[in-house]
Amino acid sequence: MTIRVLVVDDSATMRNALVQLLSAEPDLAIVGLAMDGVEAVEKARALRPDVITMDVNMPRLDGLSAIAAIMRDAPARVLVICSISEDRQLDLSFRAMAAGALELIAKPAAGPEELRKWGRRVAESVRLMAEVPVVRRYRAGAPSTQMHLGAVEVVGIVASTGGPPALAQVLAKVSQLGAPLLIAQHIASGFTAGLSRWLAGVTQLSVSIAHDGELLQPGYVYLAPDGCDLTVDAGGLLRTPRGTALHCPSGNRLLLSLAKHYGSRAAGLVLTGMGDDGAQGLLVLRQTGGQTFAQDEASSIVYGMPQAAFACGAVRQQLALESVPEVLRQLCRNRKA
Repeated sequence: MTIRVLVVDDSATMRNALVQLLSAEPDLAIVGLAMDGVEAVEKARALRPDVITMDVNMPRLDGLSAIAAIMRDAPARVLVICSISEDRQLDLSFRAMAAGALELIAKPAAGPEELRKWGRRVAESVRLMAEVPVVRRYRAGAPSTQMHLGAVEVVGIVASTGGPPALAQVLAKVSQLGAPLLIAQHIASGFTAGLSRWLAGVTQLSVSIAHDGELLQPGYVYLAPDGCDLTVDAGGLLRTPRGTALHCPSGNRLLLSLAKHYGSRAAGLVLTGMGDDGAQGLLVLRQTGGQTFAQDEASSIVYGMPQAAFACGAVRQQLALESVPEVLRQLCRNRKA
């Protein structure tokens, strides 16, 4: 099957580069070009592409507004391609994800070899995005039934495609927690600082990028640094080893460290995402007495990771995204209460 792609960027150089790189792939076809957000919306309506590559900083109508209009009028899978050298563009890119974009890729460094490598990454991302069902917005799952949960000392959360807006939706509804949250969100290198800043702007919790050797603090939200995994050690210290798995940061590595050092005093949650990362780690956590959850199908942008966790018996209960804040409040209440 040929994947039909609409390329949107105000830079003629970037448009031409994307056309040349993606057209070289036999399963990809460029069906249109747009140089600003207004033209992007018009061509999305007329051409109905499978995937749209979208810049965020453009004249007339920026990528954020264009994505919102496209998801309302002609829903498509949107892959944001932006510069990571400017904070404004990084911030816009995460707001674009909240509007419906599925993935972020940084614009390439100079040099023909780097450009070729980057083109292969973009092509592979387009193929992956083409497998994702097109949705206008998060579907509301049925609220989970009332649960009586034991309090824990730490919670690990794993997410991939669709994860940043899901995390933002959850954290926006939580103001105080008696335990730290450790997040393994699959994300391209260069975007972690923007993700941290965006999440910090929607929640009253303290959000930061973890430092190796840092002591866990209740009520803090920790993200893995670029190119690193996030784990804990026996002394309750954060560790940030270099990522070696296919997905970075590794959800399995995070949850396995919680199982090893906390066991029944930990909880794990697998949110929306492609693939199966987190499933085996969550299973081991459950086997060591930890409390384990996964997002339900109705509220997931991509049900792959939660489904894999559920299928292997790792999940105590599936949760609608709307139920996650209350579950976190219960899990992270004062253990002496």
